[in-house]
Amino acid sequence: QVQLVESGGGLVQAGASLRLSCAASGGTFSRYALAWFRQGPGNEREFVSAISSSGGRTNYADSVKGRFTISRDNAKDTVYLQMNSLKPEDTAVYYCAADRRGIFIYVSSAHYDYWGQGTQVTVFS
Repeated sequence: QVQLVESGGGLVQAGASLRLSCAASGGTFSRYALAWFRQGPGNEREFVSAISSSGGRTNYADSVKGRFTISRDNAKDTVYLQMNSLKPEDTAVYYCAADRRGIFIYVSSAHYDYWGQGTQVTVFS
């Protein structure tokens, strides 16, 4: 049974930075493709970023390109999302997800097998 636990969310002023972490257990982390999604109140869950099992390939939503960076540390079974220049529209619950197949990275949530409980990010102006 794979478990994912997010942390690092908080309440910050516009322009600030946060780093989210997602720690995994119960599976072969190094084989998983990993992703971050977010969902604000009244909105559908949307893709934020993804990273391949090796870390060699990444993908970002247009809304976060140049501001967010995804990375992973397979030795720690952890994936990170560094968020800089935060905007009020970034306010959402952020979820990490894992694809056990790990061959490709996808923007659709349907491709991911395991999900964390989410961590709240709130950005005020």
